[in-house]
Amino acid sequence: MWRNTPSFAPKLLSNLKYYHHGSRSPSIFNANGIVFVPQFLSRCSSSSAAIPPHSDSLKSRFLNRKSDGIRAFSPTSSAAAVDLSPLTSAMQLARHYSRCYWELSKARLSMLVVATSGTGYILGSGNAVDFAGMCWTCAGTMMVAASANSLNQVFEISNDAKMKRTRRRPLPSGRLTISHAATWASSVGLAGTALLACKANMLAAGLAASNLFLYAFVYTPLKQIHPVNTWVGAIVGAIPPLLGWAAASGQVSLNAMILPAALYFWQIPHFMALAYLCRKDYADGGFKMFSLADASGQRTALVALRNCLYLVPLGYLAYDWGVTSGWFCLESSLLTLAISASAFSFYRDRTVHKARRMFHASLLYLPVFMSGLLFHRISGESELSSSLEAQELDSGTDNQKSKGRHTIAGTQARAPVAYASVAPFPFLPAPSYSVP
Repeated sequence: MWRNTPSFAPKLLSNLKYYHHGSRSPSIFNANGIVFVPQFLSRCSSSSAAIPPHSDSLKSRFLNRKSDGIRAFSPTSSAAAVDLSPLTSAMQLARHYSRCYWELSKARLSMLVVATSGTGYILGSGNAVDFAGMCWTCAGTMMVAASANSLNQVFEISNDAKMKRTRRRPLPSGRLTISHAATWASSVGLAGTALLACKANMLAAGLAASNLFLYAFVYTPLKQIHPVNTWVGAIVGAIPPLLGWAAASGQVSLNAMILPAALYFWQIPHFMALAYLCRKDYADGGFKMFSLADASGQRTALVALRNCLYLVPLGYLAYDWGVTSGWFCLESSLLTLAISASAFSFYRDRTVHKARRMFHASLLYLPVFMSGLLFHRISGESELSSSLEAQELDSGTDNQKSKGRHTIAGTQARAPVAYASVAPFPFLPAPSYSVP
């Protein structure tokens, strides 16, 4: 039938236009501009035996030829020209490197570090929080944390390539080179430390640099040597809130140890649950985790339970040392008993389900604990006012004796305005004087 039809090529072109503009096929062209008509070929497959050899050559010649007529109505011709534009290429390159830097820095983990540092900054600020200083501190902490996580992946590239959950990272997958990642990590680490030194103080910058060194050059190689790496990593996680406190107050006091202690003891059950869940992955990667030498999981669960119980007195200490009100003591005790109950359940029944429940409980504990610290914190204004009242009562006799020196011709003498902003407490209220 087709042999006697002289208008085969125009009909075929009209069919192609129908499949292109209709709803039966989204596209009939591949990336190279060659025609690909699956519906048309499947429709014609039933009558392929009736097609003579010269029509087969005509069809193959048409399917494989890149003619100008076909390109004229190709929907990808203009898109290909746009894709080759410098602007689009630059945007794709920026998107690629942004994604690589995001994964290389472990951005979610770094933001958790920033949250603990910001909480420490607020706790160490008294009743006057410098929000600009807090933003600078959080930015510097984010940069240093990103540098530490990037160096961690540079040193563990061969180990990450063996683990299922890390083999798709930028370095093992080949999306970035080692020299590129090392340059990025060094640059952002130095910039973050310098930012903390300029906008906060040298104590905060020193804590940041020390934490970077401890994480990248002590904790990272120790993961392949001894299970004590978990406790060293807990020290690394406890330093950021101390950094924030030091950036706000310029010193490290006993009250500043509440949140770092909570982070240290919290990380042990958190890491133990994660190490138990990923035992095979850690073994394939060559890491010496505590759970790998504990086939039954009893010692792992016991260590997690013991460190959960260490969290119990922190709420009372925060109240006793004047950091928070008495309500936080009650709320912290209830919260700690909840995570301890999940650890005890894992100790009694060492299954993957119980370990995952303890891991989720640890994820819930930290933000609730930090929120309680911020909500119930005592800014210090009430303590300062009570101490001033006590001093006024103690020196009442002296004030009566020296009243004549402060009055001139029946008018009370006022103290200078600078007395209301004595450094380093510019937020103190101006003293009140009683008129006789």
